[in-house]
Amino acid sequence: MERWKEYLWNLIGITAGSAILAVAFALFLIPNKIAAGGASGLGILFFHLYQFPVGLTVLLVNVPIFILTWLFLGWRVVAHSLLGSFIFPLLLALLEPLPAVTSDLLLASVFGGIASGIGLGLVFRFQGSTGGTSLGALLINHFWGFSSGQSLVVADLLIILASGFIFNAEVALFALLALLVSARVIDIVQEGFAYSKAALIITREKDKIAARVMNELERGATFLEGRGAYTGDERYMILCVFAQSQVTRLKNIVRETDPGAFVIVTNVGEVHGEGFRRI
Repeated sequence: MERWKEYLWNLIGITAGSAILAVAFALFLIPNKIAAGGASGLGILFFHLYQFPVGLTVLLVNVPIFILTWLFLGWRVVAHSLLGSFIFPLLLALLEPLPAVTSDLLLASVFGGIASGIGLGLVFRFQGSTGGTSLGALLINHFWGFSSGQSLVVADLLIILASGFIFNAEVALFALLALLVSARVIDIVQEGFAYSKAALIITREKDKIAARVMNELERGATFLEGRGAYTGDERYMILCVFAQSQVTRLKNIVRETDPGAFVIVTNVGEVHGEGFRRI
């Protein structure tokens, strides 16, 4: 029963994400010729060159990629992409006739990038995919050894470059802006706005600092053993994760307890477990 609930929840999430993505393309990107990479970007090029529907282009591009992925990488890889890859072009076909919200290229690229990032972020968060160049990148990795990330970036940049030749350089630059905005928003949707912080504290007063972290910040602490490479002396380290708002309080605790401590504070995109979000 739990598994069926998970499938249903994923279905709702992927459908919602695909719908937002389709809105982003129909209202912002397609009417303004902003081909920000991917199969949908290729569809925008064909739409403005030959009046060929973008949704149909996406569907036609996905079919051979799905077949090749199934043959060479297995059905499990394809299964996670099937739903979004067919829902997105169908919704896009329904929404394409809608009028553009704006004809300003800057507004279209920024808000189109935000909306497409939200849509793709939801699709990824619910274990889906929209196929296209993401699966194509896996195939390139399989046949020629290039990493999937490199292949995906190259594919997107080639489509943006093509838009520069077909339309003009200004449109291509706005397409690149939309791609960058979308990538950042995808990360935010998957990881959340509230970044946590992690600290690694190398100190001779590990017990006192750990006690104050647990009592005053109400955060856990983990002891790690180490050895100085130069001196060869044993060192004790404390690893702790805490809220962004607690950075100053943690530094005050360390300064007051051991002014000679060595402290590294870094951003943590996502934390799961006691005191934070559940897995």
